[in-house]
Amino acid sequence: MQKAGGIITLIAGVFAVFAAIFTLMVGGVNSAFETEHAQTVVWLGWGGVLFSFLNIVLGAVAIGAKSKKPGAFIIVSSILGSALGGTFVALFMALSLAGGILATIGVSKSAGSNSGAPSTA
Repeated sequence: MQKAGGIITLIAGVFAVFAAIFTLMVGGVNSAFETEHAQTVVWLGWGGVLFSFLNIVLGAVAIGAKSKKPGAFIIVSSILGSALGGTFVALFMALSLAGGILATIGVSKSAGSNSGAPSTA
């Protein structure tokens, strides 16, 4: 389940990058027309880019990790990304949050031992 959580987070991070770029484009168009709060939308786009790339990296780390730490970082990054990334980014951060939960609970209890080998005791 840990690998599945990492893969889900990777996919969600890639789609969130596209959503963040869209948010940046909308903020840029709003800035060009000098609308109200356009700078806020641009900052939300940059927040989405930051947390999307962070989730991509953490998803790759979670695939091969033997601890719960990458999954916990994915959960925190997904929550912050949905708060600071805008509406479209938040949609994909919810998917990344599910991947982080899977990556956290999917760690086997005997991660350091050779659990696949038959015991000779």
